[in-house]
Amino acid sequence: MMDKVRVIIAEDEPQMREHLTCILDAETTVDLLGIAENGERAVQLALQFEPQVVVMDIRMPRMDGIEATRRIKSLMPSVQVLIWTIYADDQNVFEAIKAGATGYLLKDSPPSEIVRGIHAAAQGESPLHPAVASRILHEFQRLRTQHARAAHLLTELTPREREILGMIAEGKRNKEIADALSITEKTVKNYISNILFKLQVNSRTEAALLAVRHGLA
Repeated sequence: MMDKVRVIIAEDEPQMREHLTCILDAETTVDLLGIAENGERAVQLALQFEPQVVVMDIRMPRMDGIEATRRIKSLMPSVQVLIWTIYADDQNVFEAIKAGATGYLLKDSPPSEIVRGIHAAAQGESPLHPAVASRILHEFQRLRTQHARAAHLLTELTPREREILGMIAEGKRNKEIADALSITEKTVKNYISNILFKLQVNSRTEAALLAVRHGLA
């Protein structure tokens, strides 16, 4: 017989908590170890019971699900966190994934899909609601396009402009750059103006971030 998946629930809304509890109590392949009403309690229960999967709501008092996910993954990397929420907006999707969530299901998912998601998470897979999966694909495509565009803009810089951009990314001030290159501060300012124009950014901070992302610093 297959071992039961050890699970903890974290959900602050009583009706939804009871709904999910009923689903998992009726499922013979799941062992429900504990129920938390906030993120702080979820972290405590995870440390106490060492579950395989934590089914985690996002919006909760005392500590939200994203921060709770971050702490659980920091303390217990092997625990899989499955986000279970009504929110499918981009910010919550990516914040949860960056925090270490392995999957993301919406609360309108049928019971069978929730159970499948728990088993998939326990196996280290990444169950995603179709609406969420399409958003993630769209975001990755956007980032890929953005990265390619930035790389192309960097090729427009002269060798000296790239050198100065690298120094900006290292946090050097205009005077330090001028001294290092034996040029005047006015000349450095002119170079920086050209760099910002070519990279289509509004500040040296934006330019520095772009340089770091593309390995110029």
